[in-house]
Amino acid sequence: MDELAKQHCEPCRIGAPTVTREEIEALKPQVPQWTIRNVGGINRLERTFTFDDYAQALAFTLRVGELAEQEGHHPVTLTEWGRVTVSWWTHKIRGLHANDFVMAAKTDRILAGTAKSG
Repeated sequence: MDELAKQHCEPCRIGAPTVTREEIEALKPQVPQWTIRNVGGINRLERTFTFDDYAQALAFTLRVGELAEQEGHHPVTLTEWGRVTVSWWTHKIRGLHANDFVMAAKTDRILAGTAKSG
């Protein structure tokens, strides 16, 4: 996770390739708690985080949102009482890019309390 979390998103254009199976095999072990979920033919990285209450879940969601703005890469988040589900994929290419694995690692770092803003 640490190596991925230190990286930044690279600009991605329409038509850029999605990650290959080999790339997924190399990247996925670095974010082991994330699952690859296919929704409507599009692979996404998804993880549900649990919290003690809604306030903690909302605070986490806001930190993920701040990260997304800093990196220029935005997830789908579902915030509920005591739980936040985060889904990363690259909309422009309708699938997974290395950026999504970077952002998953950075999201894990937020949970661990080691993310630095700015």
